[in-house]
Amino acid sequence: MKYLNALFTIEGVGNQSISTLMNYFGTAEKIWQASAQEIIKAGIPERLARTIVEKRNSLDPEAQWKVLEREKISIVTIEDEVYPQLLREIPAPPYLLYAKGNLDCLKLPMLSIVGSRKFTSYGEQTTFAFAKELAQAGLCIVSGLALGIDAIAHRGALAAGGATIAVLGDSLDDINIYPRNNYGLAEEIIASGGLLLSEFPVPTPAHPGTFPARNRIVAGLSYGTLITEAAEKSGSLITANLALDFNREVFAVPGNVFSPQSEGTNNLIKKGAKLVTSISSILEELRLEEQNPKQAKAAPLELEKEEALIVNVLSPEPTHIDIIIKLTKLETSSVISNLAILEIKGVVKNIGGQNYIRL
Repeated sequence: MKYLNALFTIEGVGNQSISTLMNYFGTAEKIWQASAQEIIKAGIPERLARTIVEKRNSLDPEAQWKVLEREKISIVTIEDEVYPQLLREIPAPPYLLYAKGNLDCLKLPMLSIVGSRKFTSYGEQTTFAFAKELAQAGLCIVSGLALGIDAIAHRGALAAGGATIAVLGDSLDDINIYPRNNYGLAEEIIASGGLLLSEFPVPTPAHPGTFPARNRIVAGLSYGTLITEAAEKSGSLITANLALDFNREVFAVPGNVFSPQSEGTNNLIKKGAKLVTSISSILEELRLEEQNPKQAKAAPLELEKEEALIVNVLSPEPTHIDIIIKLTKLETSSVISNLAILEIKGVVKNIGGQNYIRL
């Protein structure tokens, strides 16, 4: 593994060249020790072969491996049993994945949830609710740790106590995790039994060229991709198109026809993406209820009498606390305290101005 990692740090060495070399030499150590002529004989262009021989003289595989150990980063190759079968099926799958966290997540059925960095209250509500319910149903939620809908999807899965995988467009060492605003979320994912994934060696900062590769893995890992809110030119539509290219299901949540942030999802539906308004249609389409009926239905949440009264008067549309008090006929202090408890339970959310929604 240490030689394989070192080879991947050489510019120009990628999945195709490593696959070619591994098929010829059998081990990364033999590649590392081979002459330029032997590497050329394996089917590698002369220029890259000479680059490999030249660059490896200045690299220390042992030292690089210690960096991975210090950062608690492990390696999964396409030859490993834990490597996801669905990812193996895409064109030019990543030969090597860097991982940080719980590798058992790779054994779970996965669904990707993606969307715009800019989002509306509606997009936040639908994303969080879908991610939470799908995680409760036993699906591992995959997204890209980006600001906006991606982060909300991860948080929805975490709120359910479910599994989530964040695929990054950078290396997994602490200093390069991007965006920095979501560094705390990345730590929370790991601490909660989730997983960070990347195909980029340490150190690789995020840049525009790394995100298409990230999106390809997000789409490739999953049975399907759900777009909850996306503008007309949202990058999340790239992931949706990749999912279609990989013959995976694409789901979209319909949005407000007057909202620019819903143009992308509404256009996807017009082009044939499956319109979804609840998780049941996703589970039925993927036939996951049949495969795992126990996981497909989340355990009902037990509520106290006053909590239930409050929940019953709420909806996904904002309701002011004065209206809640009026409809429930409860004391103001009781409504305030129960709303706080319901927020902790993840049932309701204060969206500001003393307005609450049911999740």
